[in-house]
Amino acid sequence: MKARIAMLILMLAGIGLIAVPALVSPIPRLVWNASASLPVGLYRVRAVDHLAVGDIVLARAPTALVPLFAERGYLPEGVPLLKRIAALPGRIVCRAGLQITVDGTFAGQVRERDRAGRMLPVWQGCRKLGSGQIFLMNRDVPDSLDGRYFGPVPTSSIIGQAEPFRTPEAPQ
Repeated sequence: MKARIAMLILMLAGIGLIAVPALVSPIPRLVWNASASLPVGLYRVRAVDHLAVGDIVLARAPTALVPLFAERGYLPEGVPLLKRIAALPGRIVCRAGLQITVDGTFAGQVRERDRAGRMLPVWQGCRKLGSGQIFLMNRDVPDSLDGRYFGPVPTSSIIGQAEPFRTPEAPQ
């Protein structure tokens, strides 16, 4: 009788070990980046540890813009963005016309139209990032689809931190 109970407990534990990960939405471990916003290649993604300016994160696109991004072919629905953190809580991010500044320092240019001549999303003014907000922008890529066009995002949109794994810039 004790052997049967022990066997039943082991079987249930084994089923649990298999079933629980299938029910929980795990962080993707590897992500392929095909956009020009960052070097093309494979990125390793891990749980968020400590965020710093310059870190690469895997993040969900702003919900309100997902249909527009998909319709225009910028980003398929359900596909997250790989972006660098340009500003953290407490910083002041401004979009004035076609310029982005962080704490009064020039951070990047904004384009009015995409390559097909369509107007890009616009936000204007200055925002002091509150607790739970970040600003994502790939400064080195002027036509990156990032905070220049959608402004600050909640930190809850971050899926994980990313680092180059198999890219031209990744240590081999």
